[in-house]
Amino acid sequence: MQNISILGATGSIGSSTLKVIAQNPEHYQVFALAAGSNVQKMLKLCKLWQPEYAVMANDDSALKLKAALSSARLKTEVLSGDEGMCFVASAPQVDMVMAAIVGAAGLRSTMAAVTAGKRVLLANKEALVMSGQLFVDAVKQHGAELLPVDSEHNAIFQCLPQNIQTDLGHCDLNQAGVERILLTGSGGPFRYSAVDTLPNVTPEQAIAHPNWSMGPKISVDSATMMNKGLEYIEARWLFNANKQQLQVLIHPQSVIHSMVQYKDGSTLAQLGEPDMCTPIALTLAYPQRISAGVKALDFTKVGELSFLEPDFSRYPCLELAIEACYSGQHATTALNAANEIAVEAFLARRIAFTDIAKVNAAVMNKVCATEHATQLDSLESLIELDRMARILAREHLT
Repeated sequence: MQNISILGATGSIGSSTLKVIAQNPEHYQVFALAAGSNVQKMLKLCKLWQPEYAVMANDDSALKLKAALSSARLKTEVLSGDEGMCFVASAPQVDMVMAAIVGAAGLRSTMAAVTAGKRVLLANKEALVMSGQLFVDAVKQHGAELLPVDSEHNAIFQCLPQNIQTDLGHCDLNQAGVERILLTGSGGPFRYSAVDTLPNVTPEQAIAHPNWSMGPKISVDSATMMNKGLEYIEARWLFNANKQQLQVLIHPQSVIHSMVQYKDGSTLAQLGEPDMCTPIALTLAYPQRISAGVKALDFTKVGELSFLEPDFSRYPCLELAIEACYSGQHATTALNAANEIAVEAFLARRIAFTDIAKVNAAVMNKVCATEHATQLDSLESLIELDRMARILAREHLT
């Protein structure tokens, strides 16, 4: 029986993780659940799973949950904030941690799981976007096991040989005969829209993803293809890839989740239904396979599979992310921070859809122009840069 802490329990990845655990109750036990401020949803989860600990992002939500659990006569202990998150990510009883808190908020707790040498199921892409080399070096130093949950990175992982799978962050693609990693993306809901109509896109339209069920922030990132840009940066660190070894490909059907091309002309692809339970199940049970509660593809009903090159005039955020990836850690950290603020402003109807890229570019360029931006040798310095970039983004919005 493996003990798991789920960071981001009330989100879509958290829900899918619990679905997979429910399919395999003899293998996994929920030790802790951590979330933002959704007290009612967390209360329901605590009643169902009865974890040892529940963590809320702030004290107010934690107090409300504590009172509700007390009324329900449940013994789950309630913690709050970064300290609580880090505790349940690193506790000795924990075997594995699902790191699924969206955005920079998940960085400290994910790193706490790494430094405690846990199996880290990485669904928080910002951990690598913000801290890249620092993160993969910490994985190696502390003997943690890193397994990618994002459907694309999980697909790439499955198409690579075992010696690469067990040495993420420090592997040698060239030695393994890998020519190129093809990172696929649906292109979002506006892949066929006229570019001149994009300034008029509403939040409701942007979060209506054609294939996947995701939260609002990630859905907007998919529409701008910033999500794919962040995944590109993440893939660069996970698979120790150079620019020639990484390519983004639009695949509208979301059937092929990503591919790996080898020097002998072979291309390996991982295919499946667009359901996050599949990659989650793989990371939970690796190197074994367990039931994910997902049906296999029926190839007689798949239909046509098509592929397109991304158009950067339609997806300027993707181009920015690729540029940032090879400009340095300061660029990717700043870009991620600016994007969180810009997407938040778009969802609040304060800026237009196309302004997201403008805010991102302005902040990234300003940070890259400052001399001290390269002094990023600790988690604290990265978090400080993230804070500064958010201030710059908010200033740009006023």
